[in-house]
Amino acid sequence: MKIRIKYSKLGNLKFIGHLDVMRYFQKEIRRAKLDISYSKGYSPHQIISFAAPLALGITSDGEYFDAEFNSVTTSADMIEALNAVSVDENAKNAMSIVAASDYEITFREQNDLSEKLLASVDELNKQDEIIVLKKTKKSEKEENIRPGILKLERRGDGIYMLLQTGSVYNLKPELVVKALYDLCGETYDFFRIYIHRLETYYDKDGSLQPLYMAGEEF
Repeated sequence: MKIRIKYSKLGNLKFIGHLDVMRYFQKEIRRAKLDISYSKGYSPHQIISFAAPLALGITSDGEYFDAEFNSVTTSADMIEALNAVSVDENAKNAMSIVAASDYEITFREQNDLSEKLLASVDELNKQDEIIVLKKTKKSEKEENIRPGILKLERRGDGIYMLLQTGSVYNLKPELVVKALYDLCGETYDFFRIYIHRLETYYDKDGSLQPLYMAGEEF
């Protein structure tokens, strides 16, 4: 049976990289003595697939991974350790069906700069194209991120954004924040903001649904 597991990554855990998160769950599953499936061959490993790995420095309430088990009891038995939900074993793996994620952006300090950024949200929304400089290890190029922004709005003293996520196109929230900084004529500074992922979604008949809704509690 394939199980879809939802977890949160909060507080100082935002400084723990994705590979360490993977190792943590692998060890946790072994300690819980769950009957997880292993790959075949000379170096067997647990069959686990993570959806949209979270970038370092970002917190989240909506993280997921799929794991295959040889046998299970009930979710009530597993929930203390893993807070698990199951999906149909024929369902696509978590990463392949991810369509969007939403984020909450808040500021370490409320000051003139934060007010300028908040005030620029409406202006950015009116633009048909939003060009940012996207840097990689080998190169840098301009990219229009407008199609990847599904919703962007001010909410109180913070910013809410719903962004396209997944294997087809993956827009990082940092690029949207950078576009706001550019619009204000300011230099982007990651350490002035908090980025928190609220949920991860898949597309069900044209409607975005939380990833855990792809399965049923058992």
